[in-house]
Amino acid sequence: MSTFAILDPFSGISGDMTLGALVGAGLDPGWLRALPGRLGLDGVQVRVDAVKRCGLAATKVDFDIPEQPHGRHLSEIRALVAAADLSAAVKDTADQVFRGIAEIEGEAHGVSPEEVHLHEVGAVDAILDVVGVIGGFEALGLAEVYCGAISLGDGFVRAAHGVLPVPAPATLRLLEGQRVRPGPEGAGELVTPTGAALVRALARGAPPITYVPRRVGLGAGSRDLVERPNVLRLIVAEHPEGAGTGESLVQLACDLDDMTAEGLAGTAELLLGAGALDVVILSTHMKKGRPGMRLEVLCAPDEVSRLEALVFQHTTTLGVRRLGVERRSLERTAGRVEVEGHGVRVKVATLPNGDRRCKPEFDDVVAVARATGRTTQEVSRAALAAWNDRGGRV
Repeated sequence: MSTFAILDPFSGISGDMTLGALVGAGLDPGWLRALPGRLGLDGVQVRVDAVKRCGLAATKVDFDIPEQPHGRHLSEIRALVAAADLSAAVKDTADQVFRGIAEIEGEAHGVSPEEVHLHEVGAVDAILDVVGVIGGFEALGLAEVYCGAISLGDGFVRAAHGVLPVPAPATLRLLEGQRVRPGPEGAGELVTPTGAALVRALARGAPPITYVPRRVGLGAGSRDLVERPNVLRLIVAEHPEGAGTGESLVQLACDLDDMTAEGLAGTAELLLGAGALDVVILSTHMKKGRPGMRLEVLCAPDEVSRLEALVFQHTTTLGVRRLGVERRSLERTAGRVEVEGHGVRVKVATLPNGDRRCKPEFDDVVAVARATGRTTQEVSRAALAAWNDRGGRV
C-alpha cells in the first residue's frame, strides 16, 4: 500500500521547519548533511539537533554558511540547481519553486523576475531549504503531499523595504489557492516565502478525510513560543484498506430555472473540455414551485477559481456553492485487445479484494461494430473474451 504525506501547519510553515519534520519522519540526516556538496556549496555545514518547543520534542535543522562572494539572481540559482547531483524530478520541481518566488517577488516590487536578488546568506539558505525538502520527500518515497489549513500569524514584519503586514504581500500571493487562517493572535510571522512556495509546488490540496497514520515528524521553528509549540507536523500515512486511491476535490453547484436545455448541455460540454473531472445535470424544484436544473461540477482544488469563472460566464446563475468532497477511486490500467483485426481499448479496474474488472471503450466498440456489421453487444463480449483469453492482462 503506497504512503503519502500530510503537512499540518498549525503554527505556520518554513523551509527549515519542513526539513526538520522530514528528518523526524525518517529522512536520513546523513543525506541532508551531504546536500551542500551535491550542490557545489563548499564550506556549508548542516546541523540537525533535537530540541523542545513548548515541551514537545522536535527536530531543528540549521545551516552554518560561510561568507558568500555575492548575492544570487534567479539565473544563477537555476544554473546551480541544474548542475547539481540530483534527480531530474527534483531539479524540475526546484526550478519551478524558484521561478515562482522570483516572479511573485518581482511583481510585488515592480521589477522583472531576472532582477530579483536574493541576499548572499539568504540565497544559500533558500536553495538548501527548497532542494532539501523536495529531495527529502523523494528520498522517503512520498510522491503525494497534502496540506491542511495554514496558520498565517498576525501583526507586522520588518523587511528590506520597510514594515509590512503579516503575511507579507509576496507570501500571500504564493499562497493563492491554499486554505489559510489568520492568527493565532500575537503570533507574528508564521509563514515564510520559501514555506509558501514549497506548499504551492508540492501540495495536491486538502488532506483525505480518513487515513491511517504510520509515522509523525515534528520540525521546529526558530522561536520557542510560550503558549503553543512552534513546530510543523508531518504525518506519513496510508489510505484505509480497500479505499483505493483517495483525493480531496471540490464540487461546484448552482440551481437554474432560466436556461434552455441546449444551453446548459453546451455549458456542461465546455466545462468538461476545460478540465472538470465530472459534470452532472440534475432535475430539481426551485422557489415558487418552478422546475429547475442543478449543475454540479467536480474539480481539483487548484481548478476551482478558473472553472467557477466559466460557470458564471456561461450560465445565468448569480451564485455558485463550493463543497469539499472526498473521492475514492479504484486503481485503473489501460490496455488493448483485438476483435476481428480491429483494436479495442479496454479499462481494467482493480477492486478492493484484488479482483479485476474490464470494460471496453464504447467508442471503439461502436467503430468495430460499424466496420464488421456486428452489434455493439457482440463486439463488447468478444473484447471481454479476448481479455479473458490473455489471463486478464492488459
